[in-house]
Amino acid sequence: MTTRKFWLDTMLKIASPVIENLAAGTLVKNMPLDRPERNYCTYLEALGRTLEGIAPWLEADLPEGEECELQAEFRIKTVKALDMATDPASPDFMNFCESKQPLVDAAFLAHGILRAKEQLWQKLPDRVKSNLKSALISSRCIEPFNNNWLLFASMVEAALYYMGEEPYLERLDRGIDVFRDKWYVGDGLYSDGKQYHQDYYNSFVIQPMLVDVLRTVQDLDEKYASFLPIAEARATRYAEILERMIMPDGSYPIVGRSICYRFGCFQMLAQSALQHSLAENLTPAMVRCALTAVLHRVLESGNCFDGDGWLISGVVGYQPELAEPYISTGSLYLCAAVFLPLGLLPSDPFWSDPDELWTNAKAWRGERIPIDHAYADKTLY
Repeated sequence: MTTRKFWLDTMLKIASPVIENLAAGTLVKNMPLDRPERNYCTYLEALGRTLEGIAPWLEADLPEGEECELQAEFRIKTVKALDMATDPASPDFMNFCESKQPLVDAAFLAHGILRAKEQLWQKLPDRVKSNLKSALISSRCIEPFNNNWLLFASMVEAALYYMGEEPYLERLDRGIDVFRDKWYVGDGLYSDGKQYHQDYYNSFVIQPMLVDVLRTVQDLDEKYASFLPIAEARATRYAEILERMIMPDGSYPIVGRSICYRFGCFQMLAQSALQHSLAENLTPAMVRCALTAVLHRVLESGNCFDGDGWLISGVVGYQPELAEPYISTGSLYLCAAVFLPLGLLPSDPFWSDPDELWTNAKAWRGERIPIDHAYADKTLY
């Protein structure tokens, strides 16, 4: 089995229960609820987080062959899933506006749309476009918390701007402004609010969303355009740090909250590979091999699925004690964010270059590696 096929098979194993059930109108009926009190939000969590990860693959212009045929089938199912999620008459119509949590996953869904503009927006039937836009607009009533949540509001506004809506500038600006002016702490890292937290939220949310929001709205105001290269440089450095957190056996530090998102913690590294913005010390093959080692380490060291193929809480198999009260079945699908490089064609160096050991795999074999340097950001206030 090729490495790409292993990635593809793994991604589809994770995504299929969500997309296929939703396309059939049976997600609410069939998705297990490990926390029934989260039923008001867990279905949108599953959809938004799954699409955020698989969107680049759906968008890719693949060469003819078996993978292209699979992609065509999945594109059809995904459009049906979006229809079911946003049609008020659907049995799987989702909550975008009641309580706080739906803002989070409206943003993950919006991020997926921006990662697959043609397949998840331009090619949608007009009725689905209208329902999807209305669903995102309805999330505007939710006031974000004063932390990474500010970027969820920014992401929704960025997607609506792309869809032709007039953005609410206050909601768009707040997330951008605090990470530009207040919460950058140095060496490519942001605090999540006023205090720095040692966790993976720079990768789960902050860096990927900040970069892609700015890319989407850079033509709206010069202040967005001028911040974009700064945010991209910080993201490149953070992705470099993430690569150095992958040990020779594919393990990585289990630290901080939301660790049950598993290998979704490497989203920023995956996005840097997708966007060809890796640091000079990293080759695409190094990142491919490092992330492949992570996938094998997590998936082969414990069963991450229940008997029907749904994700269960934990990192190495079932570890429910690692799940915060806000973690439910749908939450776990943020792990799909690691699969972003499947949006690169098989001919891209990420997939076609010969295998190469990653930084820690080289270092712990006694091989020579580049010295690590902190990122000197000249914009520090």
